[in-house]
Amino acid sequence: MDLLTPFSFGFMQNAFLIAMIVSVPTALLSCFLVMKGWALMGDAVSHAVLPGIVLAYITGLPLILGAFAAGMTCAVATGFLAGNSRVKQDTVMGVVFSGMFGLGIVMYVSIETNAHLDHILFGNMLGVDQGELWTAGVISAAVAVAIALKWKDLLLHSFDPAQAQASGLPVGLLHYGLLAALSLTIVATLSAAGLILAIGLLIAPGAIAFLLVRRFETMLWVSVMICMGAMLGGTYASFWIDSAPAPTIVLILTVIFILAFLRRQILTRRASQRRVQAAAE
Repeated sequence: MDLLTPFSFGFMQNAFLIAMIVSVPTALLSCFLVMKGWALMGDAVSHAVLPGIVLAYITGLPLILGAFAAGMTCAVATGFLAGNSRVKQDTVMGVVFSGMFGLGIVMYVSIETNAHLDHILFGNMLGVDQGELWTAGVISAAVAVAIALKWKDLLLHSFDPAQAQASGLPVGLLHYGLLAALSLTIVATLSAAGLILAIGLLIAPGAIAFLLVRRFETMLWVSVMICMGAMLGGTYASFWIDSAPAPTIVLILTVIFILAFLRRQILTRRASQRRVQAAAE
């Protein structure tokens, strides 16, 4: 068995490329989503882009425009409804994203198209073309650069929006900028992970890094390495076990999260035992 066999196929080379490209922005954003408690927001936006994709297909517009517009509509609508009603934000997000996802399914089945719904929902890493690689690359680079330049401001906004506003930071711009980055990143991951599995890439790397390190700056780097390693490893493993790359990647991330959680539990228990022993002495 030649372990380098997967790298000899063009479709596998493109799969490895898209994996490396989308791993950076999803990992960076996952840190902020975890710290800000926006896990459900990522889920909501990833599902809500479906009607935008279908509408863009019907009107002949680029799918990226429809997906981005739908994602931002979901985010803005969620913020408006949560701020002008007694219903909590997580409840509003559940209603909005499920409604938009249902609308997207109804619109999809009402038109004739050669686009496979499975590819939209679950991704098609083995079928990405050069155009999709360039689109994902440009979006990923833009999001990564923006986060690299503004990560300290975004961090303060995530922890304490009131303090960020008192410090003179443009809170509104940071808020909607983060939502725009989230929507764009989901668009970039459509080819790789699809709508449903994109949430795994947007949450798991940050959650794992949060369990492993204590400094946020280190958390950003660790999450990127974990996400890229899982994506490349999952893509490689899927070739040999004859499975789809995207769910294999998410499964690997889940296993890593469980191991990180168990490690943290063991370290916490040992630290507690040492404190008890020190108090007894």
